[in-house]
Amino acid sequence: MTNTSQRRLGAVYSAVALLGLGMAATAEATQQDWAINGVYRATSNGEWATTNDVYHDEATVVSQWTISSTCTGPDECTGEVTSDLGWRASIYTTNGLWYVRRTVEGWQTCADNTASDGAQVYTFYPVDEDGQVAPGSGMFAGQDTTIGESGACGVNQWLAIRLPFTLARLS
Repeated sequence: MTNTSQRRLGAVYSAVALLGLGMAATAEATQQDWAINGVYRATSNGEWATTNDVYHDEATVVSQWTISSTCTGPDECTGEVTSDLGWRASIYTTNGLWYVRRTVEGWQTCADNTASDGAQVYTFYPVDEDGQVAPGSGMFAGQDTTIGESGACGVNQWLAIRLPFTLARLS
């Protein structure tokens, strides 16, 4: 796949996420159909990162997540993610999208060696092998966004880094 094709595919994934999924429940769906539980490979692709909306390479981060969630409906799920990188965070759904939010301590280092925290949000939705929305899939696509504090390092603008994100079920 060419760089242009990959950027377009990333834009399509982002557009689908922004439009919302509005996945309706079927009469046969159960709470277990909506929940995502198990061990997953989480990949934030730094090759396609944007820093303040400008493409800029970042490190690719691959980790293993253990997810435990329960649902009372297709858009009413909560749970917890434990990463092999040493952090835990809540996971929940809204409008067919999954969210994981956490604080990254000391994320932005300033020239004077001080640091400020970053607010990291993973947003993702189920997809098939072609990147199309596929409720019930063990594959997910979305983005990993971390935003720094306004005023950090003496700059009155948030540092915002976005990376394409995938989540694939391992077990």
